Amino acid sequence: MQSNFVTTPRSFIAVAVIVALAAVLPGCGTMSSLGGKNTKTAGDDNTVGGLWSGGLPAADGIPGFTKKPGPNDRPTRVGWLSARASHCGFVFDPAQLRTRYFAFEQSYGADARRMQEIQRAYDYSLESTAERAKQNPNYCTRQRVDEIRPELNRYLAGDFRTF
Repeated sequence: MQSNFVTTPRSFIAVAVIVALAAVLPGCGTMSSLGGKNTKTAGDDNTVGGLWSGGLPAADGIPGFTKKPGPNDRPTRVGWLSARASHCGFVFDPAQLRTRYFAFEQSYGADARRMQEIQRAYDYSLESTAERAKQNPNYCTRQRVDEIRPELNRYLAGDFRTF
């Protein structure tokens, strides 16, 4: 007697892929676009997209890992963090951080035109974030301070890479 169910490598691979996707999709927020529940919102600093876009919030609702990183993501991120850290009372020299960051960009070959773009993006991010933080008296929560500390320490050590 022969079985109607024949196990082939293709069917095994198909089942393995389906099981893997079922395990991964709920964790990355993809399920919301498929009709599932997603507790993450655009702008959440802890979204998976932040890992691929340098931590920038997905303000347009598209996860950062699906977008090509922009040329001003890093200067925006460093300026943003500097403003947050200054507002929350971290002891560091923001001007020195800015100088060290610009030196980092120059060491990777940024020409004069590109440096102007970097400076504009950095300064705009710094000023706009500082202004928004001033408007919120409860801006410096324990959670936010805990998020700022490791990234600020990394930047102060001269590590401006985006992950």
